[in-house]
Amino acid sequence: MAFGTSSLSQPQKDYDVPQAGNDGISSLNWSPTSNLLVSSNWDGGIRCWDVQEQGGQMNATPKAQANHENASPVLCSTFSPDGSTVFTGGADKAVRMWSLGQQLSTPNSVPQQIGAHNSPVKAVGFLQSTNLIVSGGWDKKLNFWDARSPNPVGSIDLPERCYDLDVRGNVMVVATADKQVLIYDVSGQPREYNRRPSPLKFQTRCVSCFPNQTGFAIGSIEGRVGIQYNDKANENKSFAFKCHRQDTDVYSVNAIAFHPLGTFATAGSDGVITFWDKDNKQKLKSFPSTGKPISCASFNSQGNMFAYAKSYDWSKGSSFAAPGQANEICIHYTMHDEIKPKKKN
Repeated sequence: MAFGTSSLSQPQKDYDVPQAGNDGISSLNWSPTSNLLVSSNWDGGIRCWDVQEQGGQMNATPKAQANHENASPVLCSTFSPDGSTVFTGGADKAVRMWSLGQQLSTPNSVPQQIGAHNSPVKAVGFLQSTNLIVSGGWDKKLNFWDARSPNPVGSIDLPERCYDLDVRGNVMVVATADKQVLIYDVSGQPREYNRRPSPLKFQTRCVSCFPNQTGFAIGSIEGRVGIQYNDKANENKSFAFKCHRQDTDVYSVNAIAFHPLGTFATAGSDGVITFWDKDNKQKLKSFPSTGKPISCASFNSQGNMFAYAKSYDWSKGSSFAAPGQANEICIHYTMHDEIKPKKKN
């Protein structure tokens, strides 16, 4: 499937967030109720900034930092719906809870542990209807946690290791190794209502639910995105397209971030960000390569700020990791005209 094309945008300077961390950046999340931005990092840190925007000019003030135990890499993060709490998972096999309004005993305190897996925790989400935290691990488990109890209130066996998950309203999509995708109704007790192979031929890298909860986008290591609909009645609308390719070189799709309008961004190991309109099958805007892989990305709740991390993504293995290489978080002020849906001519 080919998208309609658009020209590259003119290079423009995005805002550089201060104190981005000392190692690879694994996730970026905005508070759903404010412009607090949180990152998780391979150096063990969870960092929070208060971002102010006025007339397209941005300023980010570092607010707080917490760490996973023994500086274990933090692999994922998510907010509670009220924006008061951040939940994280990492290589220490722990699921942790950081209440942002709570004064930590020291600047780099370890947040409260609310759960554990038998292997690293790769993805976390929040189920608003039941106030439960969900975590997906490399132990092939989906565990569900009540922050007040140290034991899981539920657990689901996955067919393989969890690579990513996303929750939107009452829908949760889980992507695992061996290119499996599981779709759950989480309006009450989580119920699997669809399981299917990934539409992409290569390993899954990321998954993101549509804002209207009718489907999801899935990205692979082979420069390709699949647009999938949850219900069988709409399966004929599903399609896949190529992206993040340069001549004969093919790059991983590291992040898919939906805008409130339903359009979305992809970010890849080629250092390129592209805005897309899935409904009209249009490429809205491509940005010049940043020169570094983009490991993760996220729109704020208003949709006028797009945060992304320039950070090594391990797509070429450890031999290409440069010790001491700067890891950066940038924010692009997103104008309505560059992300709004565009009908075909």
